[in-house]
Amino acid sequence: MSRAQAESVIKNIIREIAAECAAKGQAVSETLVAFMVKAVVLDPNNEFNVDRTLTKDDVQKLIKLCVEKLLNTRSPSLDTIKMQVYFDMNYTSRHDFLEEHRRVLESRLQPVLREITDSRARTREELESLYRKIVSAVLLRSGLGSPTDIAVVREATAALQSVFPQTELGTFMAMNKRDKERQLQELTMIVTGIRLFNKECGKGGEGIDDLPGILNEAVPATTQNVDAEIQSTVKDAYKYTALLEKICENERSNPPPAISVQLLKEALINSRQHEAFLRVLLHDVIGCAQQVEMLESQLTSRMEQLLATVQSKTAVPTAQVYPQFIHLAQIWSGFQDEMVLLSVLSNILASLEPFVKGHQEIFSAEMLAPFMNDLKIKTDEERIAETSGPNDRVRPKELVNAEWLFPEMTKNFDRLPLQYRGYCGYNLVRYDRLLIPANPGIGVLRHNNNYYAFASREAAREFTLNLEFYIQMGAEAAKRSPELIQLLELHQQFASITPYSQAKEKGKMIEKPVTKCDSTTQTDTHILEPNIVKSYEWNEWELRRKAIKLANLRTKVTHSMQTTMSNLRRDNVTQTWLPKEKETQTKKDNYSNVPKPQTYLAGVRGCGMNEPTNMVKVDLTLDVDQS
Repeated sequence: MSRAQAESVIKNIIREIAAECAAKGQAVSETLVAFMVKAVVLDPNNEFNVDRTLTKDDVQKLIKLCVEKLLNTRSPSLDTIKMQVYFDMNYTSRHDFLEEHRRVLESRLQPVLREITDSRARTREELESLYRKIVSAVLLRSGLGSPTDIAVVREATAALQSVFPQTELGTFMAMNKRDKERQLQELTMIVTGIRLFNKECGKGGEGIDDLPGILNEAVPATTQNVDAEIQSTVKDAYKYTALLEKICENERSNPPPAISVQLLKEALINSRQHEAFLRVLLHDVIGCAQQVEMLESQLTSRMEQLLATVQSKTAVPTAQVYPQFIHLAQIWSGFQDEMVLLSVLSNILASLEPFVKGHQEIFSAEMLAPFMNDLKIKTDEERIAETSGPNDRVRPKELVNAEWLFPEMTKNFDRLPLQYRGYCGYNLVRYDRLLIPANPGIGVLRHNNNYYAFASREAAREFTLNLEFYIQMGAEAAKRSPELIQLLELHQQFASITPYSQAKEKGKMIEKPVTKCDSTTQTDTHILEPNIVKSYEWNEWELRRKAIKLANLRTKVTHSMQTTMSNLRRDNVTQTWLPKEKETQTKKDNYSNVPKPQTYLAGVRGCGMNEPTNMVKVDLTLDVDQS
């Protein structure tokens, strides 16, 4: 059977199981059914051979077993699997949460943004309508008030007009679509910053919630709720552990008939899984608190800078104030992200509660009261304290073939990725899936880059002497209780059915291990001959234009003629020397000085009637040296 055929068969089996459960009044998801199918096949008690093709009888048997398990209403094991599947489908990292939230917001804004960017407004009424749409888009994207609230719209319009008056719509219309979207986003941030600043100054802030104040109340309340849930579930776990220890110590005598040891172990596993998920949520809530504290500090600092920049000035340069408004909007967006994240974590916290009510109803306080007499219930801290003495530590000299790590000789000892999620592997196998917290302080066994911790020195010794047996039997125990695969982080043994992954550090999630190998490939530079079509056109309008041109040419006639002079005409080429730049000088500047002649004529008028005229010429010319 090919892989595609096998997948088709599995899908059909999953659909048939889901349909049969729905017909009996129990709606189940395909993800849960798929996990249950793999769990049933892995369970050795069901005698399925994964190395051969399933027959028709095997398929019917598989469907019957899966339906029975899925319809069992008194099964803590099924509740644990449902809890794991739910957490896998609904929890992700902080970054992915916020990215998905922003993507959903942008998808909801797209119709409004498309109306703005695709608008071809011309008349005055159309331009006014476009401006109102821009105001609505700014309000929707900022999340500061409702676009249907008149006071909010009026305040947002006033803020927008101060940075983007209606007269600028012509310039906005001339932009391309990408530039319009970029400007709308920038306008949203500036208007948001202006409204937040006005709220701080007491001049506005209609429809703006006090997010820092709300978060300062919500974060501690959520932390308290998660802490209370953790205390409640670990209390149940301590109680179940003590009762199971008492039963295991008295193995030779019959266990109390009113208590099912199998159900009690499943209830313990359910409580421990619930605790693990709650610690993941608590870690994220603490991260929210730290982020809110940092944002409050940034908000206070930014407001002080804005007040110092603006003060009582009537006009402030936009280059100084706009970047501060944008940063203020980004800080407020961080508060909104924390609100969303806190809401999601609270919803997950509330949704996990139904998965633990099953075992609480089965093992109620009244039902367990007769068996709790003279029963000492120990906490995990008390168990570790009991085995923290110097005589309780492993002695490496007694186990020479094993590598042991101790706190004083190992760096980052408390961060070692312990196998079985820090539970004792010996007790897991010796008492058939009994979860006893290990004490790493007595010594951590390193084997094949895996780290094993134990609840006591005797447990460490027995486990080390028969190492491979206990590791194999630990995997077999997980096959009988498939919820242990996720709880104990048995990724390597059961990597194919791991629907989600958890952190090796307390309160964090990690990625599923990926198998890697070194490989190289080589290809020819050009496998195929390059084929570039010069006449290719991607634009259909350009093709239409060429088609019209060719169609018009069908009705045209081309004429040509040739004369005797143009018969053998050809192009001629000549070459000349380029002119050179030269300089010559043919004269020089000089000057000379000559005397200016001056004469004076005396007696020209005559001397009288009887006397003759006697003219005298006097030379008044001066020499050059005298002038």
